[in-house]
Amino acid sequence: MSTNITWHEGAVSKEERQTLLGQKGFTIWFTGLSASGKSTLATALEQTLLHSGISAYRLDGDNVRFGLNKNLGFGPEDRTENIRRISEVAKLFSDAAVIAITSFISPYRQDRDSARELHEKAGIPFVEVYADAPLEVVEQRDPKGLYKKAKAGEIKEFTGISAPYEAPENADVHVKTHEVSVEQGVQQVIDYLISKGLVQADKLIKKDA
Repeated sequence: MSTNITWHEGAVSKEERQTLLGQKGFTIWFTGLSASGKSTLATALEQTLLHSGISAYRLDGDNVRFGLNKNLGFGPEDRTENIRRISEVAKLFSDAAVIAITSFISPYRQDRDSARELHEKAGIPFVEVYADAPLEVVEQRDPKGLYKKAKAGEIKEFTGISAPYEAPENADVHVKTHEVSVEQGVQQVIDYLISKGLVQADKLIKKDA
């Protein structure tokens, strides 16, 4: 880390920004195996919030690796650095009073805990959502054929096959994606956000409207 730098505070506080923009910034962190449904949930949630006039932005594991993290691989150290960078980016979005929605396998519990700690130290809420589906279910879904390739040895260090996934022990929201619809899963997340006062129920578009 550079030592010849000084933090420079802006003229607008987080609270002032939230008041002026009419919403709170925070991070919703989706985690789960590949093909667990986390990106599907994250995409649907982002759409619901935006159509309700609530500013939100989704950071997706695959897409981020085309730009910000294109120099990282899938070994343990690179996976940790991948999540560290995304944690910092999500915190910046949240500090700007935008709801940051991240969708990453993020297989290591310590990395996810570090992401939460980073936000909490900055006074920013962090919501961990576990998109949970059994390995046999995600192998059957396998939209990109990755599990088949991993089992054939064509992909090294593939989470769930040749690399570990440490499931959350106490996620804020636990969505069993093989048991509920996308709409029901999104509603689980929204209900939690409302219960914590992070979004206002009267601002959300009703599905039967």
